[in-house]
Amino acid sequence: MKKLMTKILGISGLALLMLSSCKKDGVLVVEGTPAGGALTASATTLVLNSANLTSSSTVMSFTFTKASFGYAAGVNNTLQIDAAGDNWANPITVALNNGVLTQGYNTADFNNMLLKLGLKGGVAAGVNVRISSSISLNVTPTYSNVVALTVTPFNLKSWLYVAGAYEGWANPGPMEDSLYSATSNGIYVGIINFTAGNNQFLILPKKTWDHKYATSGTSTPSTTVTLDAGNNLNAPTVAGQYLVTFNLNTGTISFALANYYSLIGNSTPGSAWSTDSDMKYINDGTSTWTATVPMTVGAFKIRENHDWTYSWGDISPADGTDATDNNGGNINIATAKNYTVTFTIPLTAQAAGFTPSVTATYTLK
Repeated sequence: MKKLMTKILGISGLALLMLSSCKKDGVLVVEGTPAGGALTASATTLVLNSANLTSSSTVMSFTFTKASFGYAAGVNNTLQIDAAGDNWANPITVALNNGVLTQGYNTADFNNMLLKLGLKGGVAAGVNVRISSSISLNVTPTYSNVVALTVTPFNLKSWLYVAGAYEGWANPGPMEDSLYSATSNGIYVGIINFTAGNNQFLILPKKTWDHKYATSGTSTPSTTVTLDAGNNLNAPTVAGQYLVTFNLNTGTISFALANYYSLIGNSTPGSAWSTDSDMKYINDGTSTWTATVPMTVGAFKIRENHDWTYSWGDISPADGTDATDNNGGNINIATAKNYTVTFTIPLTAQAAGFTPSVTATYTLK
């Protein structure tokens, strides 16, 4: 009995010794009620000026205080800017480095952000700004106060350049085909004539081969675009003039057959009223087609898709600068020489299948 009691006491003493040797490693962390930081802007009204496009000076800055989660936590802060009325459905987001409590923008960077929101150049519009703060993907973020701004961006035209098999991979050739963005919002469009068997191409940020927008996929036509990827882009295999839309924001590209235009008559090259002289689309946002051809005395018209379903001719011979679909008369040539013909029709009429009941204009020089 004595031995049994000794063993029991020994075990109890060991247990007490083990418990007494345990140390408290820390205090149990309990998340408190989160509170967003306070956000301020350097101005609430701003009219951006294209004259300052190359300036590095800050024209808008945002400063905020730290959000509180009830304890010292590593907080991820994101600046969010959205068009007023969008209810934060599609904000521009900028992740801020740890410890950074201010973010500034020069004219070019802030203007580009506003254009990506869909704001129009030269028009005052409202935007909202806030800071989203979070400590984990599993924890609902908290937000700062919303700062309302009235801003006026300016349109900034920009181009990307296309080189491919259809024009012989010209380098350092003219690379005159391009994709155009009227507002530099990251969406570029243009019409490219992909000839038979020549559907591979690349998109170039500049007229050099230093960098290229290509694809890592193999689909035809291509759907995704990545800077300096390893594979050429593929247009559809069926030859034709395609309206190409490249969305730099999402890295996607799409193709749609486009209407195209040509000159035909007894003054243009070839057999009278049976041979088309194709016009080339100018990717500069003006929706203009052009052709320079030798003409003889006679007349011609402009028609769509090598067909007479829609054609354009002169409706006011006195000035020689107007044309309309299906109602115009012939465009007369009184003196034989080389002429440059330009034909301008709204971009909405370019996609194949569109019924162009529109008035277009031409010039003859």
